[in-house]
Amino acid sequence: MSSPAPKSPELSDKSKKYDRQIRLWGEHGQTLLEAATVCLVNVTAVGCETAKGLVLPGIGGFTVADGSTVKEEDLGNNFFLDASYIGKSKALACKQLLQELNPDVNGDYVDESVDYLLENRPNFFDSFDLVIASNLNEKTLLLLSNRLWESNVPLLYCRSLGMMGTIRLQIREHCIVEAHPDNPQFDLRLAQPFHALQEHLNSTEVTSKVPWLLVLYKYLRIWQKEQPDGHKTPNNYKEKNQLREVIRKEMKADEENHEEAIKAVNTAFGAGTVPSALKAIFEDEACELLTKKSNIFWIMAKALKSFLIHDNNGNLPLPGVLPDMTANTDSYIALQNIYRQQALQDADQVYHKCQDYLKQLSLPPDTIDERSVRLFCREAAGLTVMRGTRIAEEYERNSRLLPLMEENEVQDNLTAYNFALRAYERFLSECGHIPGECTAEQDIGRLKTIAGKMLGDLGTHATISDDVLHEISRYGGAELHAVSAFIGGCAAQEVIKIVTKQYKPIDNTFIYNAVSTESVTLKL
Repeated sequence: MSSPAPKSPELSDKSKKYDRQIRLWGEHGQTLLEAATVCLVNVTAVGCETAKGLVLPGIGGFTVADGSTVKEEDLGNNFFLDASYIGKSKALACKQLLQELNPDVNGDYVDESVDYLLENRPNFFDSFDLVIASNLNEKTLLLLSNRLWESNVPLLYCRSLGMMGTIRLQIREHCIVEAHPDNPQFDLRLAQPFHALQEHLNSTEVTSKVPWLLVLYKYLRIWQKEQPDGHKTPNNYKEKNQLREVIRKEMKADEENHEEAIKAVNTAFGAGTVPSALKAIFEDEACELLTKKSNIFWIMAKALKSFLIHDNNGNLPLPGVLPDMTANTDSYIALQNIYRQQALQDADQVYHKCQDYLKQLSLPPDTIDERSVRLFCREAAGLTVMRGTRIAEEYERNSRLLPLMEENEVQDNLTAYNFALRAYERFLSECGHIPGECTAEQDIGRLKTIAGKMLGDLGTHATISDDVLHEISRYGGAELHAVSAFIGGCAAQEVIKIVTKQYKPIDNTFIYNAVSTESVTLKL
């Protein structure tokens, strides 16, 4: 009888609970998520939906800040308020119902408005990793955004009004190690094999059982001998086709690894060089001039730069990751181990350089650990730094909004709605009530005047069409739950990207029109 298959290792309760998301951002990403705390400003439908999308995957903690009480009209579009809370604290109601979704998450509430907190407890927001706010008036939004910019606390501001929704991310600097590109290229170093790989490639007989990488290398050498310089790799369609034909001529029937080698010709070469985005990181002042306050990203970036220049002939450290290949187990594992060992050696050199920089900065050695450096080296080709802008800059003459405007009218539908929502927020500040709530026609006239003045302050004579302003006014400040749920779901994803330092967040404005199901991302 054959022996029974070995049992899979038992997953912990936490791993079972969060298994699907851990597959996306890993155990280290989950750890960062569980260590993060966020503040939700204003209990609106879109704000609660955003918080829901963070509580379910296990955010470390959240605090709800809202000084108002639950009214009957709040119940129609917000699932995190119910009739038993009418007349009671909106922040308490939201906190309790959100926490029921995941008992492992710490919840708290502050029964005070954001205006009160900014005036009397301005340092309240400094301890949070990120603040989520929604549907504020212009004065409060600018006060909050400026305070958070000074404190270097990211702000995610959401709007949901009728069939319109927007997300605006305000963040000073965001360093991304794991960008998760859609089509990652494997770094195989076939053009310039490192010593251990060169020995393995030269000493291993190419059969139908070995990984396609060995097949491709064998026929690459044959193809190179036919070239004038003898060392180049195929760079264009013609040369790649020539290499494919060389493999086909020698191929016998049912040699799957040869078929894979032919397919891999397009993607097997070219990795390992420094991409333009990484060059920009190396040339950044933050990389050149390290201080005690430098983010560890910049310390590792400088160590990586030194490794490239002085130790690796300008090539990136080897990631040590191989694609799947049809081969017998022993030959694939042998090849995999060679790549892994070289990757560990490269990362070890970068780690020691990091330690040298930490010593120069009088920082403790455990500021950067080996695991972080290995991850940094593995993802070196996709390192990204995003620098944001203050929300207040959108109200200044040098606003990035200006190029989006035509001479006479804001033509793009989504841009017009985004600007109309800002005019709506100024209306709230100046008039003290919601446009369209009482006298719709009169309010549309006031809203048009406000929008015209705002555009004039930016130095443009463009206007917003009456249809757009009428659409904004006719909602009377109402949120539709379906739109708020969509915007809240998108916003929660952006928060997770920032907290886990994985995937690229929006830069910096997302606009959605549920009437036409159109969306756009703009940098404002």
